[in-house]
Amino acid sequence: MVAALELHLDVDTTRRIRTLWRALDAEGIPSLGSLHQKHRPHLSLAAAHRIDPEAVAAALAGFPVGRGLSVSFDFVGQFVGRVLWLGVTMTPELLDHHREVHDRLAAGGVEIWEHYRPGRWVPHCTISLRVPNPVMAPAIRRCLEYLPIRATITGAAVADHVNDIDQPL
Repeated sequence: MVAALELHLDVDTTRRIRTLWRALDAEGIPSLGSLHQKHRPHLSLAAAHRIDPEAVAAALAGFPVGRGLSVSFDFVGQFVGRVLWLGVTMTPELLDHHREVHDRLAAGGVEIWEHYRPGRWVPHCTISLRVPNPVMAPAIRRCLEYLPIRATITGAAVADHVNDIDQPL
């Protein structure tokens, strides 16, 4: 992922996930926290190679992106390429919110990757981008020790760490 519309998590959840990142790093398992200091625990609603923060802000003007939504991290998953993540249990509220955000982005001409569109999106919080295969099982076990995690969304931003963009909405 290069650019994303990120939902930010409450302070307690952010601390808990950062603690998990540090625990994995201490065991020699690279976490998103050790990639560089710009990442913060989040849930991405949309992603693309590039996302124009001004276009997103215009498309979502007046819409409280994510604020007040409750989410529950209840399982661990992995994507091809050794990406490890905490999975969010879907709720009707989360699905409706995601669809509304995408309808507004599409109307505003903001293009996003297909696998973040409604009906394809897997809501998750990335824990690591490159878990070495020999330590995937211990990494999953460590993540399971931290679950479940109940969280509240407190804000949103367009983030593109490669281009030093972190634009709150």
